[in-house]
Amino acid sequence: MQGKKIYPSKDPLGRLAQELRIRNFSPKTIKVYLYYNKEFLRFANSYADDVNGGQIRDYIDFLINSGKSRSTVDLVINALKFYYEKILRRSFFNQKTGIKRPKKEKQLPIVLSKWEVKKMIGAGVNLKQKLVIQVLYTTGIRASELVNLKIEDIDYQRKTVLVKNGKGKKDRITIISEQVLYNIDRYIKEYRPVVYLFENNFSHKKLNVRSIQKIVYNVAEKSKCKKHVSAHTFRHSFATHLLENNVNLRYIQSLLGHVRLETTQIYTKVAVNNFANIKDLL
Repeated sequence: MQGKKIYPSKDPLGRLAQELRIRNFSPKTIKVYLYYNKEFLRFANSYADDVNGGQIRDYIDFLINSGKSRSTVDLVINALKFYYEKILRRSFFNQKTGIKRPKKEKQLPIVLSKWEVKKMIGAGVNLKQKLVIQVLYTTGIRASELVNLKIEDIDYQRKTVLVKNGKGKKDRITIISEQVLYNIDRYIKEYRPVVYLFENNFSHKKLNVRSIQKIVYNVAEKSKCKKHVSAHTFRHSFATHLLENNVNLRYIQSLLGHVRLETTQIYTKVAVNNFANIKDLL
């Protein structure tokens, strides 16, 4: 006797999770995609097979009215689009008649002046705090990439850093200041990290992103910086200051790991044409 047929789409999270794992999506992305697909089906009070475009529109409208940011709404659309197009082969997001993404918020990145960067480095209470700011600024890496940076990824001879499994699970090479390399050498001798550059002093486990952000917030407050500063602010400042030094935009794109040049072009809107050199600050 044959058992009752179970349609895969009646268990959307199982199939979706499997496909995301097969395509080597990061655990964080898998968790987020599963969460928003589950929340959407709860909102629609429907099986995935029975979903229609109107319900998706209503959910997006609900998120916007709830005060969700454009980036969050965009992430939700990515999650829904992946499931309904890649798994169920249903087209709700085609360019001509499908659901459109919200208009992008025209917000320029916050950029520190070179003087503000120098002041924040000076506000670090110890070598470790100073070095966190210096590495963020002179490499342009993200906080999530910084916590995964291993000592072996630093090339003293070429003055480069290998960023492994960055955003999109891609490796890339970025630059680092000679002065910062000297400070890294001092730091390693004093703090004796084992594997990762920045580790807990006692357990030797790598720091988490929250710890890095806390260091940045504390240093920004101590330096009395009036701008809203996060770890990502140094990435913006890195790119902008390079552009101000007439570094080619495509090279900056490569250092940042941007897939599209358009993403890097945002810095042309905040760059000013002075010719100070980054390394002079450190």
